[in-house]
Amino acid sequence: MSQPDHETVWKEFGEAVNMAPAELERWLATEESRSVGWSQDGEGESVGHREGRRIVEIKHRRKADLTDDDYAHMRKVVGYVRRHLAQGGPETDKAGSRWRYSLMNWGHDPLKG
Repeated sequence: MSQPDHETVWKEFGEAVNMAPAELERWLATEESRSVGWSQDGEGESVGHREGRRIVEIKHRRKADLTDDDYAHMRKVVGYVRRHLAQGGPETDKAGSRWRYSLMNWGHDPLKG
């Protein structure tokens, strides 16, 4: 991935992930966080929950220390957040919805302004 691509992904990731690392870590420790998402056969942790832990790792790194693999992962996060935001979520009780909880596992709280 070239440097201009890195810059684009960095910017888009920063827009998609609107939760601070500590905020995301607190969220991932909740039962609500663990209650949503798809798990691969035999795994107790959902894909989204695992993604959240990876996002925290990336957010704790200095930009200069990010690898091409990190940037590829960041692009994946941006795509997920955009797709799920486009769904719009439920008409009622967005705050307590599985849709919101799933997005939050990926570092995005749709209720933040």
